[in-house]
Amino acid sequence: MKCRLELKVTKNLTESVCNRPIRDKSGQYDAMNLSMGVITAFIVIVRLLYKQFWSYQRKLAYDDWAIMWTVILGIPCTVINTAGLTAHGLGRDVWTIPPATLTLFVEYFFIIEVIYLAEMAIVKLSLSLFYLAIFPGKTIRRLLIATCVLNVLYGVAFVTTGIFACTPVSRYWTQYVEKDSAGYCINLNLFAWVHGAFNIVLDVWMIALPLSQVKSFQMHWKKKFGVIIMFLMGTFVTIVTILRLQSLIYFSNSTNPTWDNWIIGWWSTIEVNVGMICTCLPTLRLMLVSVAPRIFSTNGSRNGSNCTANTHDSSQRYSNGLRNKPFDLSSIEMSAVEEQRWGNSV
Repeated sequence: MKCRLELKVTKNLTESVCNRPIRDKSGQYDAMNLSMGVITAFIVIVRLLYKQFWSYQRKLAYDDWAIMWTVILGIPCTVINTAGLTAHGLGRDVWTIPPATLTLFVEYFFIIEVIYLAEMAIVKLSLSLFYLAIFPGKTIRRLLIATCVLNVLYGVAFVTTGIFACTPVSRYWTQYVEKDSAGYCINLNLFAWVHGAFNIVLDVWMIALPLSQVKSFQMHWKKKFGVIIMFLMGTFVTIVTILRLQSLIYFSNSTNPTWDNWIIGWWSTIEVNVGMICTCLPTLRLMLVSVAPRIFSTNGSRNGSNCTANTHDSSQRYSNGLRNKPFDLSSIEMSAVEEQRWGNSV
């Protein structure tokens, strides 16, 4: 993105003289950003409220606290996307933007990039902690603990590198408008590609881990199939990550950064929000079961006799803390006791 101010001025004059239309995709970006931000924040907040006040445990688990931090980071990210990026040129050609505005644009882009790196690490950490809570087997737990540690190290490493990618840090945004900006930057294209590739590998690993445990699930095949589908929902994030990776071709080499980085911001925003939504799917399913158990439940408690028959078993299962079970269904499957309690309250 090493465009010179003189080239910008010349290009601006050429476009003006030729009467060419001004391109502007900022409206599309704002619509996507605000809608995704509001929907994701709503889903996460509802998840947290459900876990705290209406779930069987009635408390937030470690994965809930982790996903809460993504919302804390996501809200200012949504605001900066609109008030910082599109308001200062994202989605428009760079030669239509004043130098001072371009500098502000890159400063906001820098902030968004750091937040994005942190959010992606926390989303993956939240999912790892969720798996850690439902799989009691020694081998899988060791792998999941290692994955949690890897996610933390991965987040710290990439966030730190993202912040100090340029020396001094200010060179990240001054290089675009100052002809002889002092300092240097690492290969930002390589950094972005390494991060994207690492994300994909980690996604595949975190999908493979729970799927490797499916054969040990003691449940009806229909219920087992539903759990597999839930785990495979994570592939949506991987697909978006791949699409984002394709958009990085011109990341640090563009002569039109405000236009070319539009697609990077687009897929990055979708990637983070889809990741957050996917981590909430198990809780959303429990909520749907609680509202309409006859439609969404796969338990035998769909009829009264089965509900009565399973009440003692479910109570005993919870009293034993599920320690002897290969899989803790309480995080994704509502017990007969819970369904009966919800049925009496709605």
